Amino acid sequence: MMQLRRHGCARWIAVLPVALVALGADSNGPFDPAGPTTPPRIEVSAVRRAFHNGEHNAFTDLIRFRGRFYLTFRSCPDGHAVHPTASILILVSDDAQEWRPVHRFAVTHRDTRDPHFLAFQGKLFVYTGTWYSGPTSLPPKEWDLNQHLGYAAWSDDGTTWHGPILLEGTFGHYIWRASAFGGKAYLCARRKTGFAVGPKGEGRQVESLMLESDDGLIWHKKAVFQEVAGDETAFLFEPDGRVLGVGRRSGTAQLLRSPPPYTAWDRLDLDRSVGGPLLVQWGSRYLVGGRHSTPDRGPKTAFWWLVGNRLHEAAELPSGGDTSYPGFVELGPDRALISYYSSHEKDAAGTIITAIYLAELALH
Repeated sequence: MMQLRRHGCARWIAVLPVALVALGADSNGPFDPAGPTTPPRIEVSAVRRAFHNGEHNAFTDLIRFRGRFYLTFRSCPDGHAVHPTASILILVSDDAQEWRPVHRFAVTHRDTRDPHFLAFQGKLFVYTGTWYSGPTSLPPKEWDLNQHLGYAAWSDDGTTWHGPILLEGTFGHYIWRASAFGGKAYLCARRKTGFAVGPKGEGRQVESLMLESDDGLIWHKKAVFQEVAGDETAFLFEPDGRVLGVGRRSGTAQLLRSPPPYTAWDRLDLDRSVGGPLLVQWGSRYLVGGRHSTPDRGPKTAFWWLVGNRLHEAAELPSGGDTSYPGFVELGPDRALISYYSSHEKDAAGTIITAIYLAELALH
């Protein structure tokens, strides 16, 4: 029998175990990700609603810092679109069960969204991209990427927080996931090619960049991920400095690879779209997560093993509608914790809610 348990603002949701077998493998020469050719099964052992306050809650990330777990996301009473009422929440937990708020911030006249963590130089950073909206909500026809600006809040101990502060070098850039390698911090950022003044919003004339920083606050251009139709990109660094990335596209996602100094890129179209992509190394294998639009059941948050140049189905989380943007923390060689958001549930009045969820994954 299914059972529900409540822990603070978290609501446990019992689910049947999900296990999908990854199939086959491809080789890609010297760039082939390491690991066995047949990835293990993934079982979704538990899912719980971690947060819902009656607002639109979305765009998650997850990290472990100084022995505690941190969860961040955007919360907005006015919904998914560009609103100056949006803010970034950061929750903390000692055991990934009981969560409590530790910091919340907003930026005047700006929509804060897509927060991402980075542990760098002994500090925990939370980066957010912000659309300029003015004092009221902004219609899509007025969204101007050239007025975008990155902000950050940060903490030395996870308890006392500073900021938000604007990030120098990010005006006109929509910042996204962050990483660190070789004593430097890196951000995925997209911008209009040449900061072109033209149609508002985002079109194909958008490039995705890798921005570099010595301190996590002042940024400059390092490389270009995508020259056309740039979008959200998740990337990680290999021990020798090579970059592996998964980039969202208007059609199917792309697999990206480049050796230092990141001036030459291999770009390969994948066989499916991946919205709000996650790319992590779990042990010796590579796991990709994000939104997958199924033909008969609508959008789902799903995971795939990346083997060579192909994605192989690994797991699907209870999800639907407005969903995706997962975060990942490895709990052990065969266990992991996932954060994501979804609108597959309703409240007591029968209204669809958009809430933050946590899922536990186990390898078999």
